Amino acid sequence: MEGLGILEKQVSGETQTSERQRSFRLHNATIPARPLEPALYLVATPIGNLSDITLRALETLAGADVLACEDTRVTRVLLDRYGIVNRPYAYHEHNANEAGPKLLAALDAGKSVALVSDAGTPLVSDPGFRLGQSAIEAGHRVVPIPGASAPLAALVGSGLSNEAFFFAGFLPSKDKARRDRLRELSLVPATLIFFESPHRIAATITAATDELGDVRRASVCRELTKTFEEFRRGTLGELKAFYDEGATVKGEIVLVIAPPDAPAAPEAEDVDAILIKLVKDMSTGKAATQAAKQTGLNRKDLYDRLLELKGRDDA
Repeated sequence: MEGLGILEKQVSGETQTSERQRSFRLHNATIPARPLEPALYLVATPIGNLSDITLRALETLAGADVLACEDTRVTRVLLDRYGIVNRPYAYHEHNANEAGPKLLAALDAGKSVALVSDAGTPLVSDPGFRLGQSAIEAGHRVVPIPGASAPLAALVGSGLSNEAFFFAGFLPSKDKARRDRLRELSLVPATLIFFESPHRIAATITAATDELGDVRRASVCRELTKTFEEFRRGTLGELKAFYDEGATVKGEIVLVIAPPDAPAAPEAEDVDAILIKLVKDMSTGKAATQAAKQTGLNRKDLYDRLLELKGRDDA
């Protein structure tokens, strides 16, 4: 962990964070940042455009006793942009076993710890989940500082339904596992959101077309908030044709896929046939319940209809 010795001194109290200036710069004005209460602060950072940062996030980054990040080089760019004098310490999946306990020790010592990922919200497809979970288990306060989010930016820019959505992270890299996962998600009644890499997007679109159908609408959202931001919208079949042409793809990608179409309501004659068949082997109530599962129709309506059919037979 970069600067591990200095972090240990901070935890032990040998180095006081009050010695450095707690402030940030905004529009050429220096704004003081208040010291933070002891807690783990999960700070959302820009996903591309550095202007997409909240005032609360800047104050937290400037005021935290300890600042943990995924990559110190990436975080320093943000700190320098806003004149924040705070030293970031690396915390990522490769050093979590060593760095995690030291950050928890900082919390135990009454320090404020801010955690950021390279972009977006920590803990979303991010190794910070382990630290957040450990902090909660240890009884520490965990404070989310909301802000930029690639899944939400992609969703609202895709033009697809946002009534319900399901964030599925990264799909498996191997084709069979990828297709199996898509098949599992094929009937989820919500817009699907995935992270994807540029060198795999063509294979993923092909698999999605095969498993979800070529008429299902989707959007490939690339380089969100950056200079070359792009939304390529269409059916999965149309997107497959584009990427099958060998298009060169660069940058970070979020794939958004529309929910499946609602199944067509069965014809009244078909519903009656189902009810008549079911009631031969079970009670009226159970037959109505089973018919509701098969047709998606309201159980009470089916129960009433079944009573009508039985009354007609009795007559």
